[in-house]
Amino acid sequence: MKYISTRGRSPVCNFEQVLLTGLAPDGGLYVPETLPVFSQQEIASWSGLPYDQLAFKVIQPFVDGEIPDDVLQQLISDSYKGFAHPAVAPLRMLDVNEWVLELYCGPTLAFKDFALQLLGRLLDYVLIRDNKKVAVLGATSGDTGSAALEGCRHCKNIDLFILHPYQRVSEVQRRQMTSVPGDNVHNIAIRGNFDDCQRIVKTAFGDQSFLPADRQLVAVNSINWARIMAQIVYYFYASLNLGGPLRPVSFSVPTGNFGDIYAGYLARGMGLPIRQLIIATNRNDILHRLISNNEYSLGELAPTLSPSMDIMVSSNFERYLFDLFDRDAEAVTAFVTGLGKQAQHLDDARWHKARELFSSLGVDDDTTCEVIRQVYEASGFLIDPHTAVGVKAARVCNQDKSVPMITLATAHPVKFADAISRAGLDYPALPAHMQDLFEREERYDVLDNSIGEVTRYMRSKL
Repeated sequence: MKYISTRGRSPVCNFEQVLLTGLAPDGGLYVPETLPVFSQQEIASWSGLPYDQLAFKVIQPFVDGEIPDDVLQQLISDSYKGFAHPAVAPLRMLDVNEWVLELYCGPTLAFKDFALQLLGRLLDYVLIRDNKKVAVLGATSGDTGSAALEGCRHCKNIDLFILHPYQRVSEVQRRQMTSVPGDNVHNIAIRGNFDDCQRIVKTAFGDQSFLPADRQLVAVNSINWARIMAQIVYYFYASLNLGGPLRPVSFSVPTGNFGDIYAGYLARGMGLPIRQLIIATNRNDILHRLISNNEYSLGELAPTLSPSMDIMVSSNFERYLFDLFDRDAEAVTAFVTGLGKQAQHLDDARWHKARELFSSLGVDDDTTCEVIRQVYEASGFLIDPHTAVGVKAARVCNQDKSVPMITLATAHPVKFADAISRAGLDYPALPAHMQDLFEREERYDVLDNSIGEVTRYMRSKL
């Protein structure tokens, strides 16, 4: 399996290289040169497999023997042993043909655990085998940080640097990150928003001269291909548990950075019958404006009750554009780099092609709280604000009610006290392993929104 950059000016890489690189040197994102495709018969034969065994079937072609199959199988199995539910990703029925896929049963109560528990183990295996040390650098709008720290903090050959927007994540999200012990763990609060954090990360990857000679940066954001690869699995898992591949399914995905829904797009390209993919977002709605009105333009990034989607520049959208532009790297580069200068528009043919698969909706905070309350009153099931955005979008955008509609529940409601309170409901109890969260010592440094200040800080810690 070979990987190429969406901007076409970086060398072709293998799996290990993209695992350890993240962002391509030309500023693009790596994608497989060819996508593995499974027959309907092969997918059907996976019905009833435990989650970890199914994950191996889906992931193995992307690794393509670079890690021995028996080792890869064990790394995948170990990644999901600590999940709180035996199904790993249980489905819950809300109504006829309306489902929620609970993706928050991992150690940090967010869907990011599915990828980052595996990513940490993949990195640990490769770095120990090759006797390398790296600095992991990532930006988080809420959940990536704690999931990355939990997945990688035990790796002896990694120093971790996680940026989050100062005072723009929930208290539980912040404490989950900043209370993680370890001399190799460094939390940085940036005086700015998530897009500022993401911009610093991308700039640092573009010029790594500030690092010691024996180090390189590794990405834990979804710019790292391994993140996307791991997330493809639960689309197959949900489908197989609802009669797939003999019947199609649809998905509503709360998304800000487009990584989670891009994984669904890839699952469809690999042979999974997916009828509809719904981009569910909040008032930071650049993706919704493009799908609904062919307007791709920056707006003011606003804080909301669903902070993990408070993103304006959706990095992974570039991966989808690469396909939409028929893998024309120059056209993709012009489109994405032009975003900061003026509003961008797709030609009619490409816009209609995108709309054939993707629907979208932007949901405000008041509606989010109303959906949280409605779902709880109807079923006794408490959902977080991101999942509420997904449920609302599913109900508004569903084009065929005979097809099962699955909303991805991306985080546990305990992380979002403000939204639950505004919905008029009682704040849920912290899970047993987090009972002392508000008593744990926090460790983080507040820095200005400056690439120079961040790189100086990192150099001082390495």
